Amino acid sequence: QVQLVESGGGAVQPGGSLRLSCVASGFSVTDYYMAWFRQAPGKEREGIALFNRFDRPMYAESVKGRFTISSDGNANTLYLQMNSLKPEDTAMYYCAATHHWSLTTEHVKIWGRGTQVTVSA
Repeated sequence: QVQLVESGGGAVQPGGSLRLSCVASGFSVTDYYMAWFRQAPGKEREGIALFNRFDRPMYAESVKGRFTISSDGNANTLYLQMNSLKPEDTAMYYCAATHHWSLTTEHVKIWGRGTQVTVSA
C-alpha cells in the first residue's frame, strides 16, 4: 500500500524546535521529489520545502534559514527540522511526493495525512 505517515508534530513555544518525520511505504522516496507543505486554518496549503538527492533543497521564503529538509533513503524517510519557530508557523504539516520540481500542490502524486504543529506562548 502506497502511503506517507507523518509524525513529530506538537505544541512548542516561540523560538523552539521540532523535527518532523515522514515514513514512506509502497514506494521509494528516491523515486520522487519529496516535499513538505503546510496549511493554517482559513489559508491555502503552501509548499515550504522540496528535496531530491541531486540538487540543493528549495525553500519558501517564509521558512528559509530556519527549516531544513532532509531524507534517509535507507530508512525511506523524509525529515523537516524546524528551528526558531514562530506563532505564524502554526499549521497542519503534510508530507508529499511529486514528480515536478516545484512547491505547487497540483503536481503532488501522494499526500500524507498530516501532523499538527502549534507554536504559542
